[in-house]
Amino acid sequence: MTINKERLAMREEITKNRPSFVRQESWRYKRLHIQWRKPKGIDNRQRRQEGRSTPALVRVGYRGPKISRGLHPSGYTDNLVYNVNDLEKLNPKTDGVRIGHSVGTKKRTQIIIKAKERKFKVFNARVSASGSKS
Repeated sequence: MTINKERLAMREEITKNRPSFVRQESWRYKRLHIQWRKPKGIDNRQRRQEGRSTPALVRVGYRGPKISRGLHPSGYTDNLVYNVNDLEKLNPKTDGVRIGHSVGTKKRTQIIIKAKERKFKVFNARVSASGSKS
């Protein structure tokens, strides 16, 4: 069951029109990865946006819609939880749970059991409710 379908659809629609941002001259040299890096040279053509063939720069105008920020692809909001008390502040119908990286196995199983009782969606369970690692 997906919630916030309208918000996810709006985010998907804006993502379709967003250009793919590539690192400068990554198409020219094999040693350069495609992953975006900001062009910083004073004579850099991409930074100055000279010519129509230069790829787009990352700018705040390409950002997604404000109402769909922080949503997990499932439609739930992404909330970081470190203990069982953090679950009390959340709503199981709209909020999803992501357990913090530094939480150990013992406390993690307690959080998962409590989350299953309250019917939360857990994004990174990694441990079954019975306590054995999976």
